[in-house]
Amino acid sequence: MLQVIDLGVNRGECPVLRDIALTVRPGEVLGVLGPNGAGKSTLLAALSGELPASGGQILLNGTPLQGWEALPRARQLAVLPQSSTLGFAFRVDEVVGMGRLPHASGRVVDAQVIEAALAAADVGHLAGRSYLTLSGGERQRVHLARVMAQLWPGQAGQVLLLDEPTSMLDPLHQHTILQAARQFAERGVAVLVILHDLNLAARYCDTLLLLDRGESCAYGPVVEVLQAETVSRVFGLEVLVQAHPERGHPLIVAR
Repeated sequence: MLQVIDLGVNRGECPVLRDIALTVRPGEVLGVLGPNGAGKSTLLAALSGELPASGGQILLNGTPLQGWEALPRARQLAVLPQSSTLGFAFRVDEVVGMGRLPHASGRVVDAQVIEAALAAADVGHLAGRSYLTLSGGERQRVHLARVMAQLWPGQAGQVLLLDEPTSMLDPLHQHTILQAARQFAERGVAVLVILHDLNLAARYCDTLLLLDRGESCAYGPVVEVLQAETVSRVFGLEVLVQAHPERGHPLIVAR
């Protein structure tokens, strides 16, 4: 479980996040939404330990994040940043295998995990390819497989943080990736995902945090956060919110 209590983050002298509170529970997918510059990526950087907090607390399974040693934390917390760079011609399966570095599970188990993570991210057919020959969307899916391999097979107590994992993907693979995250949550992993697409968030998330200019505007179940008045106020876009005709979750349509 990941708990955030009155979190504040500064970049230099400038406050970027103020008084953010949230809890990502085992088995839950929490989506973070907001316009550009709202503080979404800053929040993820703080939750991953990349940026220090200027106030408040971040607790991973009840222990302050900074109190965890590197290897135990890596076995509990995996992070997919907005962009991942790799300048060497590793094979795809070798890139995914980097997610196994915090473990001492042996080659046989690692090979099984790598194969399963590749399949979950729909990149099994790329296993022997050079990473440098892949498209941007293929690379993004490979890195998702890497962070999934880091936590595989997924269990309660683990946390997966994803920063815009669908940003370079075609519609099919946007759903493939979020279905994989959803399945990880069903195994007990607490998942936090930053998204721009309100309809993807409505379909795959249990809870939403809506940020605007570094502050929490709404936090709670999807149907409570995705109200037309709230969405219009934060994004400056007039919308209609209706129930999905088959699934029942909110469906957001620009007016």
